Amino acid sequence: MSFKTKKYLIIKNAIPKIIANYSYHYLLLKREVTNKCIKKGIKLQHFGSFGDPMISKSYCHYSDILMETLLVELLPLMKKETKINLVPTYSYCRIYEKEDELKRHKDRKSCAISATLNLGGDLWPIFLEPSGGVGMKGKKVNLKVGDMLIYDGCQLEHWREPFKGNICGQVFLHYNNAKDKQFHYDTRPMLGLPKEFLNAEKK
Repeated sequence: MSFKTKKYLIIKNAIPKIIANYSYHYLLLKREVTNKCIKKGIKLQHFGSFGDPMISKSYCHYSDILMETLLVELLPLMKKETKINLVPTYSYCRIYEKEDELKRHKDRKSCAISATLNLGGDLWPIFLEPSGGVGMKGKKVNLKVGDMLIYDGCQLEHWREPFKGNICGQVFLHYNNAKDKQFHYDTRPMLGLPKEFLNAEKK
């Protein structure tokens, strides 16, 4: 069944395990460096942070350069699988920790077509509601390291229940239809730039 019909697809081995492992340990080291610097009162601009509106304490980073590179490298696969002419908007990664929970939600317009990619750590299923309804039980999707779930984040409610493992590295890769020019690069002049460049043309 096509992405157009289902609104989601599971891609096994979307990236080689060696690349996933490299990306995972890169993020773990960045997390530790960031944490150490925070404790020492050293400010690292655009190096990631701990906590965001969705997850209160765990390490996260909007537009990490390595993750933005994955965003571009996986663009041909995303186009092939969705049969949509896509452009990248932004990447967002997290190192989840025990008891983290991703509440049920739908995404903003820059995340029209999204992918969540398992980079490493303990398995943690993601749920989505293929019917487009709200508050229903949903479909449980388990992704092994290197596997990827592509989904329509604006139409399908998605979430993760409280994490029972210890640590899990994931990256969200967001894309939009090339026709929707206002969302290209999440309104930044180019990929890789931090949030300060959002809506740059309007500033």
